[in-house]
Amino acid sequence: MTDKQRDGWFHRFACAVAAAAGTHWAFVIALGIVLAWAVTGPLFHYSDTWQLAINTGTTIVTFLMVFLIQATQNRDGKALQLKLDELIRSQHKARNVFADLEHATEDELKEFEAEFKALRRKGLSQKKAARAAAAKATND
Repeated sequence: MTDKQRDGWFHRFACAVAAAAGTHWAFVIALGIVLAWAVTGPLFHYSDTWQLAINTGTTIVTFLMVFLIQATQNRDGKALQLKLDELIRSQHKARNVFADLEHATEDELKEFEAEFKALRRKGLSQKKAARAAAAKATND
């Protein structure tokens, strides 16, 4: 099995589980399990084993869901960044440095933030602020 096939299988699986877990039916099923567990408490005399059953089950599900959710979030974040990069690159007056901003240093991010705060303080409209930022980028 190639890496691409494995990635494709995991991607399909992670997306399917994330989609299913995000439905109201997943909540109803989880609620039903918890209610069934609670109702059986008197039957098992609220024993340690009875408590251990729900603790173990929820721990396992939580542990696995963390990785599945992270995998889908990573993919969604990457796709969103690529879409934004394309929009930035398609604008002639936009600064292309923003297309790769997720890789900027903390100091660079603070510098951009200060620049935009200064533009807002000047009271420029969004359009004028964008033109001023683009003009500054072409002059630098």
